[in-house]
Amino acid sequence: MRPADAWGAMYEDCAAARRSIDIEQFIFATDALGERFFELLKKKKGDGVAIRILCDAVGSFGLLNSKTEERLKAYGIEIKFFNPIRPWRVGNVSSWFLRDHRKLLLVDKAVAHIGGVCIEDRMKDWRDTNIRITGTVVAEAQSDFDQMWAAVPRHKFSKFKPIFKEGEDFSFLRNSPKPHGRYIYHDLRKHIRKAKRYIYLTTPYFVPSVLLFTALQRAALRGVDVRILVPGISDVRIANIATGSYFLLALHAGIKIYRYDDTRVLHAKTGVIDDEWASVGSANIDNLSLLLNFEGNIKSSNPAFIAELKRQFFEDLSRSELLARAKWVKRPFLLKTLETLTWPIHGIL
Repeated sequence: MRPADAWGAMYEDCAAARRSIDIEQFIFATDALGERFFELLKKKKGDGVAIRILCDAVGSFGLLNSKTEERLKAYGIEIKFFNPIRPWRVGNVSSWFLRDHRKLLLVDKAVAHIGGVCIEDRMKDWRDTNIRITGTVVAEAQSDFDQMWAAVPRHKFSKFKPIFKEGEDFSFLRNSPKPHGRYIYHDLRKHIRKAKRYIYLTTPYFVPSVLLFTALQRAALRGVDVRILVPGISDVRIANIATGSYFLLALHAGIKIYRYDDTRVLHAKTGVIDDEWASVGSANIDNLSLLLNFEGNIKSSNPAFIAELKRQFFEDLSRSELLARAKWVKRPFLLKTLETLTWPIHGIL
């Protein structure tokens, strides 16, 4: 799907809101698209709808301390910014990392939109995945948003408790930098280790931890069909180079690498394993997302949901190129050198 489709659905649900709209976004731009949403939010606030906006201070830097922020607050809309970088906090490493990378919209505590789609017009032609969901899982996402909202002013996020319920058709899964809070990371590793038939992953950036990459290698070596879809072109050059540094090791283990052969940037973050587990959300398969950021994913064991994500994966593969080892080893020497130079910084990519 194109992000424009997700924006349309999000806009419609916001326009129909009767009680509340809660938005948590890594990037909420002040471009024409952002202004369209801001005008709607002001109108809904005038209709008596409670509105809260939580944005990452780095991703949404353009909104932070802008005239738009002042206008929205003047209308009574509540806005908070996650982990701002201030002059007196420059020496605090956590102020540079530990970003709120989630993309979450909650309407009337009954509808949730979750995925990889930011609110920024430059992304309109990208290939992304976002879902609209109702049911009991919305309460899990709402509870998590409420915890983040309350914690932001104190910069204390270590006491978050898991709210997902194992065995449910759909669960909201959080990821946070504390080792005991990396639920998306640990859940992904667990299902990779258990995989018997296939592992299909789509990610814009592939810079996994040693433990995660080893789990994928071992799965392929024991006969599991491991396929990883990454962009042919990327919006983050250094991450794209670091991604390439894993390819030979992956190919040697029998992992199939596909590069999205299109003019569109691939930004979807999805996974399907053994027709038993699926995930969609904001988390990339890299150290930054899985070990250092706050992320939000929906995981599911619902057969219809899994089948749809699997169908989308193969549709994307039809627009992709299977990477051949013989071709990859012939890439320019300069690119090989740059890939090698990224290894020391993989932990923060």
